[in-house]
Amino acid sequence: MRIIIFGPPGAGKGTQAKLISEEYGIPHLSTGEIFRSAIKNETPLGKEVKAILDEGDLVPDEKVVGLVEEELNDDKYNDGYILDGFPRTVPQAQAFDEILENKGKTLDAFLQLEVPEKELIDRILSRGEGRSDDSPEKVKNRLSVYREETEPVLNYYKEQDVVEKIDGVGSIKEIFARIKNTLDS
Repeated sequence: MRIIIFGPPGAGKGTQAKLISEEYGIPHLSTGEIFRSAIKNETPLGKEVKAILDEGDLVPDEKVVGLVEEELNDDKYNDGYILDGFPRTVPQAQAFDEILENKGKTLDAFLQLEVPEKELIDRILSRGEGRSDDSPEKVKNRLSVYREETEPVLNYYKEQDVVEKIDGVGSIKEIFARIKNTLDS
């Protein structure tokens, strides 16, 4: 099963992706986790990415696509995976389609977590990950960047008729039950 979990910052993508990974026995690939690890370990990529994220901007497409493609070459992804934080732009989505096509695979589900903006801001500010972009101004900038650059990805996948909308409000358990229902049907 190859799944993309999609939604704005604070929608719960990482939390739900981990649960999906455990439930269905597929690896969770989070571009955010890869970047955070690189930043923490102060690798050249990490330093470059930190400077970009500190401004509240997105990492360039070719850098993200290369990273994901390289990671997906690992045999552990042969039987499926859940992508979290990728694709974030239409060019990334198009590149991902090419990656799938080259491997003779298809996308099984595109899960869109829907959460009202006020709830997103409250969640991000209260989660206390200590991210340098977790201030009210930076959060609003991230949501604005999401609307401008990332939301078009949703329309790209709607045209492919693979989008499943999931109500992202409620307890972690309630939201996961909705996701499970969708994936099992």
